[in-house]
Amino acid sequence: MNIEWQNQVILITGASGGIGQAFAKALDEKGAHLILTGRNEVKLKQLKQSLKHHHTFLTADISLHEGREKLIHACERLPVSILVNNAGTTHVGEFTSAPVESVVTTNLLSPMLLTQGLIPCLALRPNAHVVNVGSAFGSIGFAAHSTYCATKFALKGWTESLHREYHGSNIQFHYLAPRATSTAINDERVVALNQALGNQVDTPDVVAQALIKLLEQDKARLSIGFAERCFAKLNAILPNVVDNALAKQLSIIKRHTFSKSEPNQHLNSVQNNNDLSSKLV
Repeated sequence: MNIEWQNQVILITGASGGIGQAFAKALDEKGAHLILTGRNEVKLKQLKQSLKHHHTFLTADISLHEGREKLIHACERLPVSILVNNAGTTHVGEFTSAPVESVVTTNLLSPMLLTQGLIPCLALRPNAHVVNVGSAFGSIGFAAHSTYCATKFALKGWTESLHREYHGSNIQFHYLAPRATSTAINDERVVALNQALGNQVDTPDVVAQALIKLLEQDKARLSIGFAERCFAKLNAILPNVVDNALAKQLSIIKRHTFSKSEPNQHLNSVQNNNDLSSKLV
């Protein structure tokens, strides 16, 4: 599909995080006007200085009603045509310590409510798009990431439902699933686990180019990584095989993700999405 980027107004949530910044820089190069939002005002100011063109910056927490309303009101003044739901949080560790409400609110309820509030604005455009940034973990349940996986599975299902519900309309829904990505959300435990499992780790720029490909080629869904796509299909068809494969890695996963000094406690709460892609052995 031929997208005239210079005529697009694109709202990107989680723009202060690594992948969000990469999205902003790639789309700035394309000439689109961006509405960039995140919780970290300092990082947004740094991002502003790195972009070539003038854009709109809004500090907002989309997990809060007032944060979402701030964005909706801004988009009522600007002819927003593309929404990229990128903001997210993750928890690494045992389920018993997971801040379930916080993760579910940020990763699932917030994009759902924001999208619901913006559909009237998007409906005014002849061609509008909503891109939900999910994860390889939206197709594969992975130990020590149970709450995160749950939100990404749900995000994928919600996107698929809306893609079908709005078929033939002027609003299209897309799902982008990154695999492991090198950003600040990954602490030393996650980095070490990726290394121990031999996982391929992408740069945020790889994810940004995938976003552009998804939109320009009008793909309903795009998952990054051939091995990850195969693993997800295998998990859907023969989950017992994947159970056995991941069981062999469980001791490694626990060793790197379960804290000894502070058992079961860890929360990464930046507005960004990146994941750990498991390797089938």
